[in-house]
Amino acid sequence: MALIDSIIVFAVSLLIGALGIYVGASLIVDAQDYTYAVVTALLGAVVWGIVGFFFGWIPLLGPILVLLAYLAVINYRYPGGWVQALGITLVAWVSVLIVLYVLAIVGIMAFDAVGVPGV
Repeated sequence: MALIDSIIVFAVSLLIGALGIYVGASLIVDAQDYTYAVVTALLGAVVWGIVGFFFGWIPLLGPILVLLAYLAVINYRYPGGWVQALGITLVAWVSVLIVLYVLAIVGIMAFDAVGVPGV
């Protein structure tokens, strides 16, 4: 049962993270494809995890490298440059924060999501 619960939490968290990326990409670069955002969130989470594993332990530099790797995924997947990638990430972070806050208040899920760092 714990495996099924973990899969459900991962899937819901991924979809919420993708929603944040979708909102950010819609507002910043006018890209409106939720499926693309889901794949981007999954890739971002994988890259975040790998870079975090190898470099995340380095004080100050590690978290910066992890964030840059995540931004590189957003930059690669969406048109524009690093500034647009940063904008997409910031809007995604704020929108996911709002969604998770509401879901946590009503007791539906914990305050975290896959695919958007720091949330």
